[in-house]
Amino acid sequence: MGNETGTRAVVLGGSVAGMFAARVLADVYDEVRIVDRDVLVGTDAPRRHAPQGRHISGLLTRGHEAMEELFPGVTAELVRHGVPLGDLSGSTRWYFSGRRLKQRHGGLTTCAASRPLLERAIRDRLLAYPNVVIDERHDILSLETTPDRSRVSGVRIQRRGNDTAEVIRADLVVDATGRGSRTPVWLEQLGYPRVREDRQKVDLVYVTQNFRLRDGADPFQNDIAINPVAYPDLARGAVFVVTDGGRLVLTAYGLRGNHPPTEQAAFHQWLKTLPVPDVYEAVQYADPLDEPVAFHFPTTIRRRYEELDRFPDGLLVTGDAVTCFNPVYAQGMTVAALGALTMRRHLHSGADPVPLDYFSDLAREAIDQPWEMTSTVDLGFPQVEGERPLQQKLAQRFLRLVQRAATRDAAVTLAYMRVAGLVDRPESLMRPDMLLRILWNAILGPPRASTQPIRWPRPAANATTT
Repeated sequence: MGNETGTRAVVLGGSVAGMFAARVLADVYDEVRIVDRDVLVGTDAPRRHAPQGRHISGLLTRGHEAMEELFPGVTAELVRHGVPLGDLSGSTRWYFSGRRLKQRHGGLTTCAASRPLLERAIRDRLLAYPNVVIDERHDILSLETTPDRSRVSGVRIQRRGNDTAEVIRADLVVDATGRGSRTPVWLEQLGYPRVREDRQKVDLVYVTQNFRLRDGADPFQNDIAINPVAYPDLARGAVFVVTDGGRLVLTAYGLRGNHPPTEQAAFHQWLKTLPVPDVYEAVQYADPLDEPVAFHFPTTIRRRYEELDRFPDGLLVTGDAVTCFNPVYAQGMTVAALGALTMRRHLHSGADPVPLDYFSDLAREAIDQPWEMTSTVDLGFPQVEGERPLQQKLAQRFLRLVQRAATRDAAVTLAYMRVAGLVDRPESLMRPDMLLRILWNAILGPPRASTQPIRWPRPAANATTT
């Protein structure tokens, strides 16, 4: 197929997932068209229909590696734009159950770029491919199929502000439209079975505000992030990150009623209730650049396409349109990148991809591990509804032992973050040598120092605190 004249793939959605998919399609199809509602080309602002674009977005270590594989040199470009690179285990200050983990650099690169800058860097590199074009400001109306509905043959779109629809013929359509994907509805309308969905109501709200440090203040002390993580006894946490443009971005979050407010004074006071005082104290040395902005995330969703026994040819689904993770764990873009690598493997021969084979591999290679990990953590909160089988309860108990041990042993922190960064599988924590470290340090318990906040030099004399 890739060697035929005039082959075309259409990607629905210009999200990060859509761009990752377009990148691998560009190696196979003569033309790749991306269709999106928003203005994309040349913009540095958050996309209108992507409200999370104003909030912290991150690539885990494995996702960063996959992004660099898809777009070699993009990391260096981000650094040239002032993006700090950090280490998930060595330059991120983690607190679990209010106790600080020991830190150790382990080559676990994390990229702290703002979402608009990251998208711009990826999009500019993608558009350098002459066979990639973007149809922006277009609504997606429906799929086109062959008369017997066994194959998707294109997509019907309409330019915003125009009453005339257009049909784009395609050899392959990829849905990357996110959690609001209409593929499940379209499939039923075409006579295919309803795709089963796993949902978990987390009722997450996070509030984001940008800051700039005052002269002379250094509350991060060579770290790029301060992360007090929510836990069952206190279902609220924060991520405070050094990002591009010399800015700090703070996202505070809470589950099931522990929601941070958006009114400035109330938000400031809410920060005092976090598991540790580091974030609140750091804010005393920074000036706000904007007002707090909220985002509500009600439920996680996993659409089980891999369970279907029938699916039309010429259609694939990727990114949040398949699985929408709790955004606190920063897995969405990483899984989208891994999904693109899976898609590439199903395209490399130039033959039509077999959708059910793709979905099976996508689940196994990209989704299963992070979904099981985050579901285990989310169901550790008693406020989150859902069944908790014995195996999951044991996994939750073991996770608490790992976190407890990591307050004493940096080697445990590194091993834990390799799993959290999707570099290693969870089974790596069960190796005899690591298991012994975990059990021994967990028995000893957290050192007293792990509960003490970091102190730092006061800012310049002419700076005032709030």
